[in-house]
Amino acid sequence: MLRLVGFTELPGKGSHTNWIHPLYAGKITLSGKDGTDAKPYQEKEVRQAIEAIKGKKQDE
Repeated sequence: MLRLVGFTELPGKGSHTNWIHPLYAGKITLSGKDGTDAKPYQEKEVRQAIEAIKGKKQDE
C-alpha cells in the first residue's frame, strides 16, 4: 500500500521497516515482516500519512 502512493523502503536491521516519502515529513516504521498484519496504531499512522500526502498534492 505504501509503495502505491510513492513511499520508499529504507534498508534496516531486524523485522522493522522504515518508509519515507518526499512529501511527508518524517518516516513511518512498521514492525513485522512484509505481508504480516499491521497493528491498529500502525494502520492509523499509515492512513494519516497517505491523507497528508494527498492534501499536499492537491495544494500543488
